[in-house]
Amino acid sequence: MDQHTAVLEGGLADRSRWRDEACPVRSALDVVGTRSAMLLLREAYYGTRRFQDFAARVRITDAVAAARLRELVEVGVLTTVPYREPGTRTRHEYVLTDSGRDLLPVVLGLFAWGSRHRTPDGRGPLELHHRDCGGAVRVEVRCEHDHPVPLGELAVSPARGSRLSRGAAGGAAG
Repeated sequence: MDQHTAVLEGGLADRSRWRDEACPVRSALDVVGTRSAMLLLREAYYGTRRFQDFAARVRITDAVAAARLRELVEVGVLTTVPYREPGTRTRHEYVLTDSGRDLLPVVLGLFAWGSRHRTPDGRGPLELHHRDCGGAVRVEVRCEHDHPVPLGELAVSPARGSRLSRGAAGGAAG
């Protein structure tokens, strides 16, 4: 067994029998697969809520910010909440939804990877820690029984009830 790859089981074992059109990774990238979308999410986690602040902090044009924020709202990652400052028209703030908060491990994983592999010292200029106890924050792959799962111990199998579990070709995989 190769300790550097996941194991494909069941209908996934024969790679020539299935395609990845319904792959969860592909589907997620349709939503957050652009640089600007990920940076807008980062800013939402940092507390940014207003359009101009998003555009300025991510250093993207208003047109790109508007398009990306609209997409993130349409897919339910962000929602809009109206606000109005005295003497101005009503505007909207962007707030994370449950779906958006569920992407936190993805963004933190990119944070950790970028710190480790894209900085000269392998540490990066920022650190993540638990505010309550001060412990370093890590992103780990663990099973439901809290065991660490290295890549060589990861199995990918058809979901129960899926077309692949019934032997149909053309299903999904990640």
